[in-house]
Amino acid sequence: MSAETPTVTSLVTPPYWDDACKHLSKRDRVLRKMIADFGHARLYSRRDAFTTLARSIVGQQISVKAAQSVWVKLLKRLELVSESCVVLPAETILALTVEELRAVGLSARKVEYMKDLARHFVEGKVHVAHWEKMDDEAIIDELVAIRGIGRWTAEMFLIFHLMRPNVLPLDDLGLIKAISQSYFSGEPVSRAEARELAEAWAPYRTVGTWYLWRSLDPVPVEY
Repeated sequence: MSAETPTVTSLVTPPYWDDACKHLSKRDRVLRKMIADFGHARLYSRRDAFTTLARSIVGQQISVKAAQSVWVKLLKRLELVSESCVVLPAETILALTVEELRAVGLSARKVEYMKDLARHFVEGKVHVAHWEKMDDEAIIDELVAIRGIGRWTAEMFLIFHLMRPNVLPLDDLGLIKAISQSYFSGEPVSRAEARELAEAWAPYRTVGTWYLWRSLDPVPVEY
């Protein structure tokens, strides 16, 4: 199978963002300050499902800096360097050997995950065309059937690809840490406490989560 040439796509931002910021600023004084501090920034999506999931797998259990390094090496291997909005067709990953993928810094397990993800897309085992009409939990169920994708990765996909407005990723350590620091003076926070706090953010819990991430790191993470 010959590899397709990677392409570049434009980035898009959620149409609900400004309304969400107004809602959150009225409902939550902590978020009101964060929105004032980081309001110029926005969540954006590259609108390519495979690329978003591939980047999520690359970033599992390593730092943002390390993940970016691996990603750049992968782009170099494909002769496409430093493009923030690059689109990688699934066929591109299938065309690379295990050794080539290991050489860019992927672990043996992540190589397996990337290959399995690519096969799901090439063989039509994921229903990309239907996701816009499916609810969040149905999409999560479909994604976690892919090796290497758990609930956290699926929720990141809902946020960073589909830009669903009301996702609350309670398995995200960064979110829990930010809630602890911003609302509980650094004391430990349970999932139940985090969920209760975020009830006031609905129907824009994604946006509340995104600004709490910014309180830990002003530079948005890319997926």
